[in-house]
Amino acid sequence: MQDLIDDLNATLRRESARLLAISDDAAARRPAEDKWSAKEIIGHLIDSATNNHGRFVRAALSDEMVFPGYDQESWVRVQRHNERSWPDLVRLWELLNHNIAALVGCMSPDSLSRLRGTHNLDQIAWRTLPRTDPVTLEYFVRDYVAHMQHHLGQIE
Repeated sequence: MQDLIDDLNATLRRESARLLAISDDAAARRPAEDKWSAKEIIGHLIDSATNNHGRFVRAALSDEMVFPGYDQESWVRVQRHNERSWPDLVRLWELLNHNIAALVGCMSPDSLSRLRGTHNLDQIAWRTLPRTDPVTLEYFVRDYVAHMQHHLGQIE
């Protein structure tokens, strides 16, 4: 799991510097009417971090991994990220993810690798798994980081 924590921290260092080099105006521009701006993508990643932090803690304390979902489009719309300060959004995203890296670093290997037969990763994971397949918290954390890296790749 240390490889994932190292990858997450390296991503945060690299991407924070890259993102902060983007101007506030450029970050608010949507590449197309139906596409999110960089601000909205980072806002979505902030929402993902806040939701998944709670999920990860709950999963560490349980033999089940069933969590509420959220309507990402509505969350982005309600929060109006395009009106926020770009550096503030980037810093918040970075700090939330450093917190997740620290959380994962504190978790016991058993908690991360224990198979859970009851889950809803068929609905809430980025790379879904059949409900009938047992899952681990490690899979879910790795899925979270892959989801984040995917969206970061959308920001030019």
